[in-house]
Amino acid sequence: MTLDGFDVLAGLSDMALIISFIRRLSEHKKLLTPICCDIFGRSISESERKYEVPSIKYDLIVIGAGIIGLSTAMKLLERFPNTKLAIIEKNEKEGTQQSGHNSGVIHSGIYYRPGSFKADFCVAGRSSMTQFCLENEIPVWTCGKLIVASDDAGVDRLNTLEKRGTANKVEGLRMVDQDEMKEIEPHVVAKKALYAPGTGIVDYRNVTAVYADKVREAGGDIHFNTALKGSKTLKGATILNTTSGDFETTNTINCAGLHSDVVAETMGVHTGLRIIPFRGEYYKLRKESEYLVKGLIYPVPDPAFPFLGVHLTQTMKGWVEAGPNAVLATKREGYRKRDFSMSEFLRTITFPGFWKMSLREWKMGVWEINRSLRKGIFLDSLQKLVPELTANDLHGTGSGVRAQAVDRDGNLLDDFRIEESRGAIHVLNAPSPGATSSLVIGDYIANMAVKNFGLQSSKKTPFS
Repeated sequence: MTLDGFDVLAGLSDMALIISFIRRLSEHKKLLTPICCDIFGRSISESERKYEVPSIKYDLIVIGAGIIGLSTAMKLLERFPNTKLAIIEKNEKEGTQQSGHNSGVIHSGIYYRPGSFKADFCVAGRSSMTQFCLENEIPVWTCGKLIVASDDAGVDRLNTLEKRGTANKVEGLRMVDQDEMKEIEPHVVAKKALYAPGTGIVDYRNVTAVYADKVREAGGDIHFNTALKGSKTLKGATILNTTSGDFETTNTINCAGLHSDVVAETMGVHTGLRIIPFRGEYYKLRKESEYLVKGLIYPVPDPAFPFLGVHLTQTMKGWVEAGPNAVLATKREGYRKRDFSMSEFLRTITFPGFWKMSLREWKMGVWEINRSLRKGIFLDSLQKLVPELTANDLHGTGSGVRAQAVDRDGNLLDDFRIEESRGAIHVLNAPSPGATSSLVIGDYIANMAVKNFGLQSSKKTPFS
């Protein structure tokens, strides 16, 4: 029987043959829909075709296997070991986006407004991250950070930073004179400097790998190459439609990083925010020039922006980084200048907050583009920290992308934003020091889950 011969159905008396024929047409959806309508008196809706009865059911699914998603899953399984939990991740392994594209600094909590989430999370996060690395044999180095001011305006901002850091109880924070500055970083030239000896470095890719192992050891599943396509509420459960099929879950935690706003909207949450991707580009110092940097050398940041400025950083990856800048990316995962996504770029420029931000901060935007395109301008910024640096010292490049949340008024959110909806928690803005604070944030979200999802836990945490 051919597709053109389906008019013979009228003469068939055996219903089994009719059903068999329809099954043969199942791969031809345009033909199948009207036939099903004629025979059964109703058509199959798009949503019914899209969402099949899931074969995999969980109590809780975390979306995103970055450092925040993994730490949250790990903390939940520590407290609720009988929970059937899974993580879905669109990439082929954990920590491939922001978690794996950063300088690896374990921040101390100097920059952040006292009482903010950043301040509270970071101070506790630094010690917990360092301790976790030591306990799990992850290489970590407490190398210290020197924040330098090269002019009077910078000195004033440095004094303000000292007050903030002191209010946040940053261990060992102190101003240093010229002699001590030379002992800490012999090649720095500055009017004044603030020293944080407890700041360290780690390769967060190693941290995320250990987090993932601990999730699996605790009974959690991690599904890689599983991108979210849509979601639907059905009889009190959430059906997540993914590239690996449908998953049913009672509760969901959105830790999708660069795509967190899209995931929230997919789940019916109107956040009033948009993730605007900013690419941070950096150079590497030549091996023979690495002696110029002993630890971490930072400028005094501009308090008007949530970026820390171009700096020099020893890393656990085997090189010294010089950067990053902060330029608008035309793709959410736009790690190269040529990376472009029409749909994602349109999503950025059609958001009212983007234009309000751009009109207000256009001078900074032009400056960053100029610095991105001209190596000499980039070098000028670095020479304000270490004047001995030359263009020949800069060898090789790299980049990361920061998921910066912007509201409809064009404000760049400078603190964590975690929102709740029925049966779901959404991490919408988790900027630096998110990696430093990941263990503390995992505890915080686990406590939110206790209240939002009705979970019962006997284990107390610092944020209980």
